[in-house]
Amino acid sequence: MIRVFSHYLYRQSVLRVAVDLAFLLLAMLLAFVAFADPLGEAMRQAGGPVLSVAAGLFVAHTGAGFYQRGSRFTGVQALARAALALAIVLPLSWFVFGMLPEDLANRSAIRFAAVFGAGAVVLRRLYVTLSGADPLSRTRILIFGAGNAAATVGTTLQASDPNALIVGYLAGPNEKQVSVPRAELLESSGKTLTETARRLQVDEIVVALTERRSGSMPLRELLDCKLSGIKVYDIATHFEKTLGQIRIDYVNAGWLIFGSGFNQGFARTLMKRLFDVLCALVLIVLSLPVMALAALLIKLESPGPVLYRQERVGQNGRSFQVAKFRSMRNDAEKDGKPVWAAANDSRVTRVGAVMRKLRIDELPQLFNVLKGEMSLVGPRPERPFFVEQLTAEIPYFAARHSVKPGVTGWAQVRYPYGATVEDSQEKLQYDLYYVKNHSLFLDLIILFETVLVVLTARGAR
Repeated sequence: MIRVFSHYLYRQSVLRVAVDLAFLLLAMLLAFVAFADPLGEAMRQAGGPVLSVAAGLFVAHTGAGFYQRGSRFTGVQALARAALALAIVLPLSWFVFGMLPEDLANRSAIRFAAVFGAGAVVLRRLYVTLSGADPLSRTRILIFGAGNAAATVGTTLQASDPNALIVGYLAGPNEKQVSVPRAELLESSGKTLTETARRLQVDEIVVALTERRSGSMPLRELLDCKLSGIKVYDIATHFEKTLGQIRIDYVNAGWLIFGSGFNQGFARTLMKRLFDVLCALVLIVLSLPVMALAALLIKLESPGPVLYRQERVGQNGRSFQVAKFRSMRNDAEKDGKPVWAAANDSRVTRVGAVMRKLRIDELPQLFNVLKGEMSLVGPRPERPFFVEQLTAEIPYFAARHSVKPGVTGWAQVRYPYGATVEDSQEKLQYDLYYVKNHSLFLDLIILFETVLVVLTARGAR
């Protein structure tokens, strides 16, 4: 994992971006060498188009999910995503290279070569995706522990990281219960943890001990491992960097208080506010035709107001009225008692179902952003009734109110819609990660992933 602006990036994702851009630049350079005359003048004039195609390629591959951490697609899914990327990159390349000066020698040949090169990069990414993990990029991981915590770590690694190779589990000195596969349990054979790690050529050690008292933690040996170049992570940090969440069942208040993160600050707040206002204004202008059509269809389908206003809890526990397009019948809560939205909810209208899938019902919240009640990115605002219930049942739930709620957020793009206390706990773990590590960089990543969620209608109800 690579940490950039407090956010953990999957090393393979960064490598994929770098390699794709390198191949694109190489393809463009070959096109110029083959057809441009004079070469220097053509390259200066083509600088803007090349950067535009590179940005388009990054957006297309991100939207298609090729840079997602631990992404695994079937052949049909990979082909569909590559087709989406080609549908973006090919027209963009044709358009921007069509803006080259008319008097440039071999202008048409350069244009065709640029389109071919951009398409080749997408097809190469498709081939690499279908070929699976690269054995040379495997990370060898030793899990120090053999109980339930160690088994959970192993399961999440196997599910989320195709390049993670678990070399085995090493039981702690005071662990009695073994919950990991016996075949993967390592024997120390009188060797120290450091000697075992070196013998197995371990890159990382994840400390996942069930019992940490009475000398269970060999601190000196773990320090020796770290000094010899082996990365050592506790279980809370493992989940933070691997899954992008803070698991409340493996974290304590001390880790949250004394660890890094949770930086608010005047500069960060001001930058986020300026970013919110600018983006909200642009999105409102671009989405006005869609909002007008949605309002008309809502009015035609069922009686009642176009907008649905509801009290939600915002930053520092302050309440505000959130605005959404009405997607349910006007009598959805006729008894006055708040109810979670469910899958295939009978209260949702036909127009409302489409709006929910495409997230069109959320667009009026952009005006809440302009008013300063919400941010473009942040935890989902909850109703006071549910906040009171969840705060009483879930540890650290109130921490999510230290930042403004968002139209979209880390939990929204990482976890489907939740309608139970258990779902809220899962989403809280992503919200805590965002509150701890939020930055403009992470906000941009979330916005990119939101595009993918909207295009695939993932998690909508």
